[in-house]
Amino acid sequence: MALSNTATRILVSIVAIPAIVAVTYFGKIPFLIFVLAISLMAFYEFHLMLKNKNSNVNLLLGFIAVAFLIVNQYHLMMNSYDFLIIWFALLLLVELFRNKNSALSNLGGTALSVLFLGLFGSSLLGIREFYSIDNEFYVNGGYLIISIMATIWICDSAAFFGGTALGKHKLFPRVSPNKSWEGAIFGFIFAIITMVAAKFIVLDFLEWKDVIVIGLIVGIIGQIGDLVESLIKRDAGVKDSSALIPGHGGIFDRFDSLLFSSPVIYFYLRYFL
Repeated sequence: MALSNTATRILVSIVAIPAIVAVTYFGKIPFLIFVLAISLMAFYEFHLMLKNKNSNVNLLLGFIAVAFLIVNQYHLMMNSYDFLIIWFALLLLVELFRNKNSALSNLGGTALSVLFLGLFGSSLLGIREFYSIDNEFYVNGGYLIISIMATIWICDSAAFFGGTALGKHKLFPRVSPNKSWEGAIFGFIFAIITMVAAKFIVLDFLEWKDVIVIGLIVGIIGQIGDLVESLIKRDAGVKDSSALIPGHGGIFDRFDSLLFSSPVIYFYLRYFL
């Protein structure tokens, strides 16, 4: 007997959430593998969506670049900017011999996918490794990522239920007709509330201004990331980025807000903490 969509979603969540929390808490190689996995799978989903637009992403060079940018964040091998210069020159050269139509679209799609998933994925890893200088405080990065994930989930849920109950003013109808300003405001408020609650539970090492700023980033940038994903999927003519996660759509569907928020949070940690 086949499970209903709701039952499938619940079952997948029961298995996936503890696993994600565990690898995030322990960090190091397990978390590196996790970030590599979601970024590379999301890159493949990008490839599938771009294929609907007759764009042929260079999968091999794309996978190499995304993997390098993320691993390089964990263990520095060379300057990422230098790598991207060499990689892009190679991408142009290889495109000459691929014999694929729509060269501009192929190059642009590959570069966009790599920058989005490679740099954003490496930022997520950078947040987890931010406290790696001192083993005593290494777990703090895990607590921060777990808190950010919880904040994104609650922000999304609050936006959905707030929009369903009170939504009257469309937020961005061209991109996502069902989203409303009221829902977005609910999500924004609950993002800050969740980060404040996390301060009392696991984020006592951060100052009040820091948890509020991170809540602001998730509440604003995370929701913008959701809109950007909707824009990409609408242009590609798909409802979900893939069917990789039963009952939940694709990797990009589940982690868009996290990937989009990560660079801004990482920037804040590096330059303002």
